Amino acid sequence: MNFFRGVMGGQAAGPQPSGAETIQKLCDRVASSTLLEDRRDAVRALKALSKKYHMEVGTQAMDHLINILQTDRSDSEILGYALDTLYNIICNDEEEEQDESEDENAQKQADDLGAQFTDKFIQDPEHVTLLLTLLEEFDFHVRWPGVKLLTALLKNQGAQVQGIILVSPMGVSRLMDLLADSREVIRNDGLLLLQQLTKGNAAIQKIVAFENAFERLLDIITEEGSSDGGIVVEDCLLLLLNLLKNNSSNQNFFKEGSYIQRMKPWFEVGDDNSGWSAQKVTNLHLMLQLVRVMVSPVNSPGATASCQKSMYQCGLLQQLCTILMATGVPADILTETINTVSEVIRGSQVNQDYFASVNAPSNPPRPAIVVLLMSMVNERQPFVLRCAVLYCFQCFLYKNQKGQGEIVATLLPSTIDANSISAGQLLCGGLFSADSLSNWCAAVALAHALQDNLTQKEQLLRVQLATSLGKPPVSLLQQCTNILSQGDKIVRRGSKVQTRVGLLMLLCTWISNCPIAVTHFLHNQENVPFLTAQISENLGEDERLVQGLCALLLGICIYYNDNSLENYTKEKLKQLIEKRIGKENFVEKLGFITKHELYSRAAQKPQPVFPSPEQMLFDHEFTKLVKELEGVITKAVHKSSEEEKKEEEVKKTLEQHDNIVTQYKELIREQDAQIQELKEQVASLSSQNDQLQATITQQLSQIQQHKDQYNILKLKLGKENQSQSNSQGDSSQVNGLQTEELTQLREEVEELRKQHTLLQTQLSDKDALINTLRSEGTQTADESAGGPGNAELLKELEALRSQVQSQSAEITQLKTERQELLRRAEAAPSETVPSSDSSLDASKIAQLESRLAAQTSETERLREEMKSLSESRADLQQQLASATSTVAILQTEKAKLQTEVQESKKEQDDLLMLLADQDQKIHSLKQKLKGLGETVEDEDDLDARDQTDDDDEEEEDEDED
Repeated sequence: MNFFRGVMGGQAAGPQPSGAETIQKLCDRVASSTLLEDRRDAVRALKALSKKYHMEVGTQAMDHLINILQTDRSDSEILGYALDTLYNIICNDEEEEQDESEDENAQKQADDLGAQFTDKFIQDPEHVTLLLTLLEEFDFHVRWPGVKLLTALLKNQGAQVQGIILVSPMGVSRLMDLLADSREVIRNDGLLLLQQLTKGNAAIQKIVAFENAFERLLDIITEEGSSDGGIVVEDCLLLLLNLLKNNSSNQNFFKEGSYIQRMKPWFEVGDDNSGWSAQKVTNLHLMLQLVRVMVSPVNSPGATASCQKSMYQCGLLQQLCTILMATGVPADILTETINTVSEVIRGSQVNQDYFASVNAPSNPPRPAIVVLLMSMVNERQPFVLRCAVLYCFQCFLYKNQKGQGEIVATLLPSTIDANSISAGQLLCGGLFSADSLSNWCAAVALAHALQDNLTQKEQLLRVQLATSLGKPPVSLLQQCTNILSQGDKIVRRGSKVQTRVGLLMLLCTWISNCPIAVTHFLHNQENVPFLTAQISENLGEDERLVQGLCALLLGICIYYNDNSLENYTKEKLKQLIEKRIGKENFVEKLGFITKHELYSRAAQKPQPVFPSPEQMLFDHEFTKLVKELEGVITKAVHKSSEEEKKEEEVKKTLEQHDNIVTQYKELIREQDAQIQELKEQVASLSSQNDQLQATITQQLSQIQQHKDQYNILKLKLGKENQSQSNSQGDSSQVNGLQTEELTQLREEVEELRKQHTLLQTQLSDKDALINTLRSEGTQTADESAGGPGNAELLKELEALRSQVQSQSAEITQLKTERQELLRRAEAAPSETVPSSDSSLDASKIAQLESRLAAQTSETERLREEMKSLSESRADLQQQLASATSTVAILQTEKAKLQTEVQESKKEQDDLLMLLADQDQKIHSLKQKLKGLGETVEDEDDLDARDQTDDDDEEEEDEDED
């Protein structure tokens, strides 16, 4: 134990060992000791020496310490000492604290040493996996140093450690459990660990997000007091930024999870905004950055628009505008809020309209846009704030033609209000003020009011300015060109590079794609000579950019020239360039714009961010215009007059071709409409057909039910007749010869009844068939093959009539026989039977006579039904004739449609490949019409088959009877 006392600070006799020797002995003791207490004391001693002897402990003891982590898992105390020692070896906190007193080389060496020990530790990925396993220990003395060690590893070699954790089973999930630890120290250091873990690794960011990180982090922010919270809130916000920035998947998950709505309470500020703490400023700044990440212009347009919509609906935009108009807000928070509002409204019409309606709490109330523009053109305001206001104004006008019109309208003579300050007045004031930065900002802002809006470019030509008393007003375009061309005569500031660049960008944006504005610009006789003089001079490095912009302006005058001014046609301007400047020199000067170092910086993102006011030269949207026009202007300058004539001829030909194409498109649209109408008609007819088929099916089922009921009644009637016949036979056996004659008469009457019943059944079936044909009258009008079925029906009706006539003849014959029998019966009574029997026979004869009378009346009824059946047949023939004419009309229309389709097809064959898809539509139309005809034939075949089945059923019924 004397050895440990010497190491731990006790006094020992003899010479003191060096640090390296002591560390070596401790390492030997860790490796060779069998008692856990000895190893624990040795590791404790190494921990104490690790900060002073950084390199020696790392070189000699790292392997022994890792071995302790693997073998002594049961003792949390030795594990904690080992983890603390490894953390001291790998971490560079001591050197970072001494950074102010040490030189940079020493600090760099210390950083390299920590990176080397990190590389040594992670050479075996199992070491990192072992560390992740130890983090599952709940013991504070193991978990906390483990978190710190893993954080240090990620700081030194982030990408390699991230890769190991990513492939480790449940690696990220174990680290996410740290956020749920009840001990704030571990939870807070867990936040720092997750910050390092999620840096620049989209895969880990997604895993962390889907491990419910957003919910946990937002809960922590709320628990800690939101913007009024401490450093923990800042750490949570930094982690959220890591998860969301440049990660579209997590952004969508954040939006779909309704987490945007939970951000609104962060920005609720009171009336008293004085005395904000530095931590609150930092927290609110990060919260604003988090909002900007969700609506950044670099995100996909669809995702940005969706987030902008959610922010408006939940009231977040309204809350931001409240901060914007509040008093006492720190300048940097106000600047960042302006930038945030800018991106929330950029390109969103609803949000832009709301922002236009926001008023500042002043007396009288002024629009927020006017208040912001007042700050932009005020040279006493901070530079970053003025840049933020310019960005806000640009975002307000981005893809907002309504807003552009409202801004330009404030400059027009009819809408100027002398009692109030408007946006147009502020822009004009800034455009011609003594501050070059105000000139540039106002020029760029006004250019955005004209961006991609031909109407407002023409409207702005009407703006008139009063320069001085006693002089007539001049147009805004004329005043801008006067400042450029006659700077010394009007105001000396015209010679400032920043002012001239701003005015030239405004003029280029104004007259581009607007021939009327080009004509107004060329109408001033001094403009073209000034531009050619500026381009041809050999000026200094600072003036090269102005020369390039002058070349661009002159090129726009050539490219968008409508040759309305005889002295400044395209050809004359190109001749002027060739004589005064030279085409090659002109193109070279034009290239100065894109070669400027500030051009590429401005082209990267829409927000105007500049290190200093002097570097504020290019606007993002203007760089797009230069990129679009540079090539076409170069071609336009080099083209000869013959080439231009050919190009104009080609343009005319293309225009004619476009007109032809437009005409054919209109024709095709009309044909599509007709096709659609025909489709609707076919659909309606098909639905009617389906309804009729359903009705027929229902009627057929009803007929079958009636047939079944009739058969049952027929069987019952037969049985009753048979029993009645038997009783009559018994009572008439006493009549001798008369009984036999009466029996014969009864049999004949019964046969007549059967024939009458059969005839009535047949007539009922025919009536049902006629009703069915009547219901199918509409259907047969659409069918061209319905003639044979109707002919068969007429034949059946004729056969039925002949059958009824034959039955009538038989009934007449039976009547004659009946009369003969009655005559014989009257002559026989006095000779063969007593009087009582005679009276009985007379009653029976009377009964038979009543039955015969009923048969006679039934026959008369049958005749009347035959008569009505004949009339129905005449009506049916008339309907068939009408259906035939309708079919003929439909066939004529079909032939006409087919002819029109064929003519359309022939016309469309002359079109280019552009109309190939429309030819396919015509072909499809032809096929559909043909298909319609085939369907009708199939339905005829089906109806004919149904008619045949009905005939077969009738024949079976007759056979049964």
